[in-house]
Amino acid sequence: MSSFLRAGIAVTLIAPKIGPALLAEFLFSFALVYVVLNAATAEGTSGNSFYGLAIGMTVMTGAFAVGDISGGAFNPAVAVGISLLGISGWNNIWIYLVANFGGAAVAALVFNMINPPVQTTPIATDEPPYETPR
Repeated sequence: MSSFLRAGIAVTLIAPKIGPALLAEFLFSFALVYVVLNAATAEGTSGNSFYGLAIGMTVMTGAFAVGDISGGAFNPAVAVGISLLGISGWNNIWIYLVANFGGAAVAALVFNMINPPVQTTPIATDEPPYETPR
């Protein structure tokens, strides 16, 4: 199937070294998720229309910085894509999945520690509960 998707184009299979690839993917997956959470969901950046630029620049920086080390996936969907296209072997997909999900989980934990929810309990009011009109 991968030869069909490449349509006859010669592609050199990347062979990342496990340790550096895990670290590179973890760090830039963390950076990407942390930027997405801060730019698109944090209350302090409400109304910010530059989140796409921040996210794109994070991906570009990661690709330039560690693309030669790991292939620069930073996302499980991209990892599956490069495996389908034959750019990376299926035996390497675990590197991307472990590092990407790990980096994302740590970024979410750090984001939640730094930005606790503003309100966790409903505000009491004298108004009756809202009911959907029939």
